[in-house]
Amino acid sequence: MSQVTICIDDETEARTRAAAEAAGVSLSRWTADVLRAKARAEWPADVVALEGAWRNSAGESIGPTGTGVDVPRRTL
Repeated sequence: MSQVTICIDDETEARTRAAAEAAGVSLSRWTADVLRAKARAEWPADVVALEGAWRNSAGESIGPTGTGVDVPRRTL
């Protein structure tokens, strides 16, 4: 497991320590959890749930279809 050194101001450190204590975890664990959540490789569930929610001017659903097939392109 890697170790990382960061520089933060005193107020941020105090708030971070308080948040970790309130969560009942170590400062290291709390920080790693926050970084993991912010640096994840997939879209959050609430964004994924929006798939197909947008409509174009013709009222057709646009966005990913989950099929892996691209939509037809219009010639400009």
